[in-house]
Amino acid sequence: MAKRVRTTDAARDEDREKWMARFQVRLATQPGVDRAVVLQAVKDVTAHCALTREQPRTVFGDPDAYAVQTAARLVPTNRTARAKRHDSLLDTLASIGRRAEDVAGL
Repeated sequence: MAKRVRTTDAARDEDREKWMARFQVRLATQPGVDRAVVLQAVKDVTAHCALTREQPRTVFGDPDAYAVQTAARLVPTNRTARAKRHDSLLDTLASIGRRAEDVAGL
């Protein structure tokens, strides 16, 4: 019977690790999010789950949706807007570069 408990615990640990990995990746891709924001968010989730002994999926739901909510909560609006403008500019420059290559026949 003890083996079954370990298996259940292992499954919970694996689910928690997968949730945290997905959350971190999704959060890191949000506009304006830097390493400090990701570290703070992971610390918050980990502390909450350690205190309550609940799984992150149970408490916070889908890791993608929670990452978007967390970014909105932790990243100042002006930094988010600046990151979006920067990303837009890079996309425009990449598009111009691709068009130039097409015209040049490269």
